[in-house]
Amino acid sequence: MAGVTAPQRLVQKARMLQGIRAFFDGLGFLEVDTPLLDAATNPDPQVQSVEARVNGRCCYLQTSPEFAMKRLLAAGSGSIYQIAHAFRDEEQGRRHRAEFLLLEWYAVGLDYRQLMDQVEALIRHLWPQAGRLERLAYVEAFERHAGLNPLDAPLERLRKASAEAAAGINGSALSRDDCLDLLMSVVVAPALEGFVFIHDYPASQAALARLKADDPRLAERFELYFGDLELANGFGELTDAAEQRARFAADNAERARRGLPVYPLDEAFLAALEQGLPSCSGVALGLDRLLMAMTGSRDIAEVQSLPPFEG
Repeated sequence: MAGVTAPQRLVQKARMLQGIRAFFDGLGFLEVDTPLLDAATNPDPQVQSVEARVNGRCCYLQTSPEFAMKRLLAAGSGSIYQIAHAFRDEEQGRRHRAEFLLLEWYAVGLDYRQLMDQVEALIRHLWPQAGRLERLAYVEAFERHAGLNPLDAPLERLRKASAEAAAGINGSALSRDDCLDLLMSVVVAPALEGFVFIHDYPASQAALARLKADDPRLAERFELYFGDLELANGFGELTDAAEQRARFAADNAERARRGLPVYPLDEAFLAALEQGLPSCSGVALGLDRLLMAMTGSRDIAEVQSLPPFEG
């Protein structure tokens, strides 16, 4: 049948999912299932949600199960994981699809560095030939591969470096984080080899992570790359409801500045934070991309079972 993934890829994905469940069952995690549709969504300006309508009411296909899973954590679920489809209204290509498969988990009582250990253990469980998983601080990665300190470099220098790195970019229109995101994608990430954890992101890119107690310029956030392929995004989870609400408000203000839709806040999630989220760390791992790395595939379509909706 045209467009159907080769049988061996179906078997590889099935075995990967079996391996994931065996790994978390061995750790005593609870597998959970949360809704894909909700009246609210993530207001992160870098993430665009897919809108849907139910009984005439606007709702959203979730970009990840994060907010719902944190409601379960606040209700006392303990450490949990979920294998779920997620949706993002973004440019589609060899590495991006509007719908993709995501593994997300939350480890109660673990900090973000211990969570990196757990991610590494899972990768080795699924792929014993994975090789070394390097760890590199965000600042060190920029100093090594871009020749600048992302915390101290003047904005004009970042804009100049961005314009030099990406032809056709108007550097003068970029914010500091715009520059850092661009330099990460076109300069730093392409210089990475094998599995690399980039950790301790600037506080301005904390997303839903806590700031580091010993250096509030940095956040308890990490990403896992395989070469320049981003696989996972993890946090020492923010548990302060007031701080989270303020960050959401700032995100929506930035969305408005960029001419993007402003999203309703997830009040159920914020109420769960007010109720009390246990100290935990969480991570989302793209399973299609991980399978790309494991099989040497160059296009995400090669590892998805059927051709996805392209819009």
